[in-house]
Amino acid sequence: MNVTTLGKGDIGGGLAKLWEKAGHDVTTLGREGGDVSGADVVLVAVPSSSISEALGKVTGLEGKVAIDTANAFAGRNEEYESFAHEVKAHTGGPVAKAFNANFARRRRASSSSRR
Repeated sequence: MNVTTLGKGDIGGGLAKLWEKAGHDVTTLGREGGDVSGADVVLVAVPSSSISEALGKVTGLEGKVAIDTANAFAGRNEEYESFAHEVKAHTGGPVAKAFNANFARRRRASSSSRR
């Protein structure tokens, strides 16, 4: 499967690594945006306040299946019923909501202490 992650942070970057290990073709996009025409699915893993801005820098979105990982820590754009609706406004395709109740776990190579 061809997967594109929009977001290189804890969620987007972490899932990209796991999907690559599972044998999927993964492209990771950051703030610069890019083309997702070849993707079977697009993971949207950007801060909730940046969804429309980030998707506005991406081409090839029309009709794509998307996974929305946004959580409402800082509010949301009330123009849309939900984050998933905001994503769908840009893709026109089906959107699955993925909620991270456990927060992303960041492992730093520079951290040598264990608790």
